[in-house]
Amino acid sequence: MDEEYPAHGVQGQSQDLHSERTGPGAQGDGEAPGPAAAPTGDDRVDHAVAGLRRLAGAPAEEHVAVLEEVHGRLRDILGELNEGAP
Repeated sequence: MDEEYPAHGVQGQSQDLHSERTGPGAQGDGEAPGPAAAPTGDDRVDHAVAGLRRLAGAPAEEHVAVLEEVHGRLRDILGELNEGAP
C-alpha cells in the first residue's frame, strides 16, 4: 500500500481471485452461459433482461453498449408503468 491508502489492518490477508472468478455466476472459457434469469411475469421486462445473454459472447469493449441498451429498455418500461399509475 502507499501512504495515501494505508493497509488498514489487512496485513497477512490475501485476496482470492480464483474464487471470485469461479464462484456462482462466473463463466470460464468454453463454458455455457449461466442459467437464465427467472421470469418476472412481464414479457417486456423478460425480453429486455434476455438481452444480457449477448454479454457472454461479446468482447469486453462491447459490454457497456449492451448494458446501456438493456438499462434503457428497462427505464422506458418503468416510465410507461409510471404514466399509467393513478
